Amino acid sequence: MPSTPHPYLPNSVPEVRQEMLDTIGVATIDDLYNTIPTELRMREGLDLPAALSSEAHLVSHMRGVLGKNRPAAPATSFLGYGCYQHFVPATCGEINGRAEFLTAYAGESTEDHGKWQALFEYTSLMAELLDMDVVSIPTYDGYQAAATALRMGLRLTGRSEVVISTAMEAGKLEKIRTYLPDDVEVRLVDVDEATGRLDPATVASLIGDETAAVLIESPNVFGVVETGAREIAGTAHAHGTVVVAATDPVALGYLEAPANWGADIVCGDIQSLGVGMHFGGGHGGFIATHDEPEFVFEFASRLFGLSPTEEPGEIGFTDVAYERTSLARREEGNEWVGTAASLWAITAGVYLSLMGPEGMRGLGEYVAGMTRYAKDRIAALPGFTVPHADSANWREFVIRHDTLSAAELRARMLERGFHAGVDLGKFFLGRDGDLLVAVTEQHTQADIDALARELGAIA
Repeated sequence: MPSTPHPYLPNSVPEVRQEMLDTIGVATIDDLYNTIPTELRMREGLDLPAALSSEAHLVSHMRGVLGKNRPAAPATSFLGYGCYQHFVPATCGEINGRAEFLTAYAGESTEDHGKWQALFEYTSLMAELLDMDVVSIPTYDGYQAAATALRMGLRLTGRSEVVISTAMEAGKLEKIRTYLPDDVEVRLVDVDEATGRLDPATVASLIGDETAAVLIESPNVFGVVETGAREIAGTAHAHGTVVVAATDPVALGYLEAPANWGADIVCGDIQSLGVGMHFGGGHGGFIATHDEPEFVFEFASRLFGLSPTEEPGEIGFTDVAYERTSLARREEGNEWVGTAASLWAITAGVYLSLMGPEGMRGLGEYVAGMTRYAKDRIAALPGFTVPHADSANWREFVIRHDTLSAAELRARMLERGFHAGVDLGKFFLGRDGDLLVAVTEQHTQADIDALARELGAIA
């Protein structure tokens, strides 16, 4: 135990630690973990390297670690699967780098007025895009947003079953399974292999009077638009079931907002809205509903709105229905309110304000056109097939080769300077031949032609 303060670890001196333990009436740090079963605790020490002796050594070490990352360069990367190479306007970084946003963590309206206003503007812009009334401050990511949305459905109905499409990222499904209570039955439904879409009749057969919520993702993990969503929503509502839609908001400049086909709760990730990839770390989840009290009071996260102040005619930015949160009710809150991805919310708000309705519409149409062009171009290559060729795809689609696996295709294309797509076999059993290709507004027709040319050459 060090006898002098550690430069990065507060309260690391033994005397200070002991004083803290004495203050709370605990003999040792181990006593703080008595509620954790003994068999789950790690008894042996961590196998850590020697501590770095200076800030200079730390900087050098981190440069080496970060240098192992390989950026996805424009025009050569067709990676997707939940993290996308959409364009990030320079203004997004300029504004989210301002000290009052970048360094602000938690605060109240009295001292954090600018941040609260920025978050209110974000929720207002998102509500317009989603055609919803109420939008949450971002959760950690879209995975958590989907799981929380389902828990809202469970509380709203008092039921104990959910129906979920398997056509989502494997990690999201695992998050949902982990986050839902143990006594909730998760009923999974696969998409039709020929179309890549959910069959409304198949989903209907799984929905009953004990179904709390049904989750539909569109576009789904294969990039396919769920054209039967309206019919599924109608069946669900006939049973009193809550309809949860997971979507990427950047697609809604082209696709119909889920609220218009019957979604009660809409959730997703804002990574595509000017946040950037950040080596997989630029994420924040959103949840949205109509302005109906029974839904509003099931939100777990903070909600920001406008309220009159003591000054006549003056309004300010404040928490809405604060009493439902764990900040106000502790253990009686709907779920625990923790760290939010508020900086990414401000960034997404900047992006949406820059793009405007016409910009979002143009982006959506461009991506849809490039997706169809890429599908047709690769489907015409000898030895290649594009499953779900007749279905509507947005941004992503699956390709297969007659003899090469997706891993082999990726490896050979990487040698030629292309990240050709994501090997779905790494995430889904029996899909070793499926390569998921993602096209964004960063790609041109020439980029897609180059991809097709190199795929044809290696096959």
